[in-house]
Amino acid sequence: MLKNNTIKSVLFALLTLVYVSSINAETSHEADVNHEENHEVASEKEGYDPIPVIMHHIADAHDWHFFDYNGHSYSMPLPVILWTENGLVTFMSSEFHHDDSGHHIVEKNGMNFVKSHEKIYQLEAGATKAEFDEAHHISNGVRPIDLSITKNIFSMLMSVFIILFVFLKTAGHYAKNGAVAPKGIASFMEPIIVFVRDDIAKINIGEKKYMKFMPYLLTVFFFIWFNNLLGLIPWIGGANLTGNIAVTLVLATFTLIITNINGNKEYWGHIFWMPGAPWPVKILLMPIELVGVLTKPFALMIRLFANMTAGHIVVLSLISLIFIFESVGMSAVSVPFALFISVLELLVAFLQAYVFTMLSALFIGTAVAEHH
Repeated sequence: MLKNNTIKSVLFALLTLVYVSSINAETSHEADVNHEENHEVASEKEGYDPIPVIMHHIADAHDWHFFDYNGHSYSMPLPVILWTENGLVTFMSSEFHHDDSGHHIVEKNGMNFVKSHEKIYQLEAGATKAEFDEAHHISNGVRPIDLSITKNIFSMLMSVFIILFVFLKTAGHYAKNGAVAPKGIASFMEPIIVFVRDDIAKINIGEKKYMKFMPYLLTVFFFIWFNNLLGLIPWIGGANLTGNIAVTLVLATFTLIITNINGNKEYWGHIFWMPGAPWPVKILLMPIELVGVLTKPFALMIRLFANMTAGHIVVLSLISLIFIFESVGMSAVSVPFALFISVLELLVAFLQAYVFTMLSALFIGTAVAEHH
């Protein structure tokens, strides 16, 4: 039984990948700014401004920035995939170069593309540089459909490959050895899978129906947990995937769909015509209950997004104190506190995966509960 659930979870992981990839992660962070522009703005100020650096770190990007050294930026280029009126255009993000206004620009297939605030615009025919309106929006260009492999999407692909490797190794062990005591990766995974089964699914959904939803609950738990952990690793990870509201929106939407598709007549009866209440009260409660159907997954989305983003901001804010006060001595305070928060984030990474999965199971359990 455990082996079958593990194999099914792999399929759900692939399904999650397809849906999350369909959302361009850059839409979730309107406050993101270009790294080079931030550096110029910060240098013009009297003191160090940590906000652009922090916002650049937690936002999505078309390349994977590692570090700056001697005035040079070291990063890994990622594929830019654009759907324009003239068809598909692809190139690497490293092809962008600066125009006279200081913005990234690239020429491809007779078209000029400019990158501003990590958003790519196709300039009008004949335009060689970006023009801006009073709100500092590009006025002589339009945004093509952006299907690029951004930093968050690349991080998600990496996490899915890790999940596939771990789950297939675990399933392979049980396929070969049956009920023999697990070893290696399987010995690490089994107690966590059993924990999700016994302490989340069974308790909230019930003995009779929990197995139907185990593949989804296992997938969403490990997807969130692994990506939370990857986001804490500098350079190798560091992407704020689970702190991206587009990703948490898709995960919450999965819970919404699964909950309402499997809702029985008791569940819908309590929403549209509350039993035992006078009919005027029923009419009053109906729109409130309908709103509640959407607010539950909305709370899931915001909770995961806010908690993971806050952790990144706190750590970066503590490190920024060294540059704000321009004192090496401040590192004696900020570095230990940042280390403490980083260790605490290891617990938060697991806790947020647990809370999202537990609440999803609770909502599903409410929808499939039989009348007592």
